[in-house]
Amino acid sequence: MAKANRIITIGDVAIAPGERRNVCLPIAKMYTHVPLGMPVHVINGRRPGPRLFITAAIHGDELNGIEIIRRLMRVHLLDHLRGAVIAVPIVNVFGVLNHSRYLPDRRDLNRSFPGTDTGSLASRLADLLIREVVSQSTHGVDIHTGALHRSNLPHIRAKMDDPETERLARAFGVPLLLNSDLRDGSLRQATAERGVPTLLYESGEALRFDETGIRAGVGGILNVMRALNMLPSGHRSRHRLPTPLVASSSFWVRAANGGILRTHVRLGEMVDQGTRLASLSDPFGEEEQAVTSPYSGIIIGRSNLPLVNGGDAIFHIARFPRKTDTGRTLEAIEELPMLPPEEQFLYQEPEIR
Repeated sequence: MAKANRIITIGDVAIAPGERRNVCLPIAKMYTHVPLGMPVHVINGRRPGPRLFITAAIHGDELNGIEIIRRLMRVHLLDHLRGAVIAVPIVNVFGVLNHSRYLPDRRDLNRSFPGTDTGSLASRLADLLIREVVSQSTHGVDIHTGALHRSNLPHIRAKMDDPETERLARAFGVPLLLNSDLRDGSLRQATAERGVPTLLYESGEALRFDETGIRAGVGGILNVMRALNMLPSGHRSRHRLPTPLVASSSFWVRAANGGILRTHVRLGEMVDQGTRLASLSDPFGEEEQAVTSPYSGIIIGRSNLPLVNGGDAIFHIARFPRKTDTGRTLEAIEELPMLPPEEQFLYQEPEIR
């Protein structure tokens, strides 16, 4: 007889093997005496396997991950899950309510991990996530977007010197991986210290849904689950992405002066040293300055706001350790399906009544 999976307990709710449950973890009471909770969706498979946490909206204005998790939870293939998925679509509930990246005390939650249960509001929220979710997980995916008025190309950020993290980053299925150091106080740093390999998925812009990034995110997480043997392997797709490019570092190009910005390059576009990225002019068009790239690389982030001040970050460029064939990176992003082709029929939106 096959070995049964174990019970997972979130808060005071026990989720038995073969069960799906929504849990609301109490966070705090607002000054209006209205209680707030962190929503957690748990799918506990009948058979044992890895336990994957998926988090979104750690920054309260980064909404793409909320939709990624919503769609992911409707994929029928999860009925055949090995192990467990612990999905938290809204970690920073305060920030989402206020359309803000930060908590009410202006702290950045992703600089507050692992947190304590007696610290600031950010510290307590971080501690709750670590105790209730990360501590029960073997692997993780944390979903982010660009900041206000900035869009990010769909890509994975990971500490690539960890073999398991690198394996899952490559399995995710986006054309670009960024070898990214761990930041103090970040969720990735806290999970690394606990031996939980975690990917950070970036796509889109704050306070917006980005359809391409959402599709890539849903399919990518399913790819990770398949690589962990949490899901059936399925049939091989004819539409394979190219081998992902691995960027060794990244840098921001900043505006030398304030003015009106007109951009000339797209996300995912390869640029050479000296490539004209944008034109910066005064409102009358009497003076114009070229914004050029100081290095070669791929545009992975850009400002969408045409009004800039001197010093504003306007282009984020990923660099490579040596000359790399990047010709199909942008095309591969644009061709990403909503789900891997063999699974598209497994996803169904509810009928609107």
